[in-house]
Amino acid sequence: MCHRITSIAKPADKARPPKGGIPALFCLVWAGAAQAALPPNILLLVAEDLSPRIGSFGDPVARTPNIDALAQSGIRFTNVFTTAGVCAPSRAALITGLHQISFGAQHMRSHDSVLGEYFPQPAEEVKAFPELLRKTGYYTYTDTKLDYQFSGVPAGSGPFTIWDAEGESTHWRNRPDGQPFFGLINFIQTHESGVMRTTGNPHSESHRSTRQWRRLRGLIAPAVTDPNSVLLPSYYPDVAEVRADLTRHYDNIHAMDQQVGRILNELKQDGLMDNTVVIWTTDHGDGLPRAKRELYDSGLKVPMVVLLPASVQASFSGRFSTPGTINQKLISFVDLAPTLLSLAGAPAQQYHHGINFLTQSRRYVYASRDRIDEVPDRQRAVRNHRYKYIHSWHPQTPGGHELVYRDNLDMVRTMRAMYENGELDAIQSRWFEAPGREQLYDLLHDPEEVVNLAGSPDHAVTKSELSAELHAWLARVGDMSNVPEKEMRNAFLIEGEIPTTPAPTARQINGSIDLRASMNASIGYRVDGGIWQLYTGPITRPAGTLLESKAVRYGYRESAILSLSLVSDD
Repeated sequence: MCHRITSIAKPADKARPPKGGIPALFCLVWAGAAQAALPPNILLLVAEDLSPRIGSFGDPVARTPNIDALAQSGIRFTNVFTTAGVCAPSRAALITGLHQISFGAQHMRSHDSVLGEYFPQPAEEVKAFPELLRKTGYYTYTDTKLDYQFSGVPAGSGPFTIWDAEGESTHWRNRPDGQPFFGLINFIQTHESGVMRTTGNPHSESHRSTRQWRRLRGLIAPAVTDPNSVLLPSYYPDVAEVRADLTRHYDNIHAMDQQVGRILNELKQDGLMDNTVVIWTTDHGDGLPRAKRELYDSGLKVPMVVLLPASVQASFSGRFSTPGTINQKLISFVDLAPTLLSLAGAPAQQYHHGINFLTQSRRYVYASRDRIDEVPDRQRAVRNHRYKYIHSWHPQTPGGHELVYRDNLDMVRTMRAMYENGELDAIQSRWFEAPGREQLYDLLHDPEEVVNLAGSPDHAVTKSELSAELHAWLARVGDMSNVPEKEMRNAFLIEGEIPTTPAPTARQINGSIDLRASMNASIGYRVDGGIWQLYTGPITRPAGTLLESKAVRYGYRESAILSLSLVSDD
């Protein structure tokens, strides 16, 4: 018996279907699981807006017993750097393994740009690494935050093919029995919004709504930190507002650590610790002035703990088998995608900008700063183990410029008032002054990056070498800020609108349905209204089945749904 198919295209629905069912690829890829060990589960835990203010990373104020315990069992990587000091560009690089400047994801943010909404468009072959994991048989899930530029912030606003499940109720426990999983869990507890004062008159409507939202979500952390114990860097004045904001930050860090502890306990309860890679890190540096949004280490350097189960350690010949190991190699956020794909046994992608940091090393890390909310900017940075070089295309724009959202922080407003009144010292004033075209810092002797050596004759050779390396890197990866954002945005739009992916097409081959999409778009399908599955090859279904399919190219809207009614020819 053979089947005819009839097709009707209809608008793509946005609702997420109910859970249930086992992806066909799972049966194909892991059918021999009884004879061969399953690949490891992978859990990526990402706190927001947090520098290495962790006890096991040397911070004497932080109360982080759960992360410290994880570090004592795993590896502490102490030279990890994000590609931007702000969330959406950093997350775009994390999810794709590409520097955000290479595909138009560098401005903060694209979907609510001051110029109007747009989505950056990676090359057609580029897929988010969770989708690549899903393609090889992993169950992939995340929680309520996406924010990778070709999506909005909330779950359900990005390409539907990346995740099996996304939103509030996702969990590894929802996967089909025995299927390996990849989970990305975000911890908003430490976000910059949590540093904003929670009582008294708000500074703005965004301040009012932000703290109301945090109250409703139960994100007001108990006070556990003594303000007098907080250690201040030289670029902060020692005043009450600064101490109060940093104290709230530490309280939020402690609350986040408790959330991490609950997740790790669930892993243990489910007997999964022996076959789960656990990575804990943050999406960029502290949500504090002169940290978040900046290219200083305070904005880019993040803590990272990696716990490799014994089954994975064996493949590294004992290099990562000593509990509590500290590793100082340079790691960029673009290295996470190729590293996780390798751990899962998934094929490497030639387009990735990063390396497998467990088996390879790098000499430099790179970072970018572009438009920050309503304020245009363009800076690029390169760093080796000792020096950092920053080049600015807006040399008169200070880091401490007015910024509507950041100015909800009491410490920002206080510091700016003190600067205007001449009450800050030279180091504390520098953030409010023009940075100049070039900056060079000796991080060995000046870890706070307060002494600019760009004009020093003694460091002219170092500056020249790093400048050349930076511009060679820009030539390699491409920099879409070579044109104004307005011009770049227009190039992404069709007749002023975000383009829509063409619907997939279908044909019948030997009793199976073969789906095709133009532009190398990702394809998903569902059967009789079930869950959306990632399409990886021809599908065989009995007569009477309703097969629905849609496609999405990253940076485009989803296609219309192609409905296929399978009808017997008999």
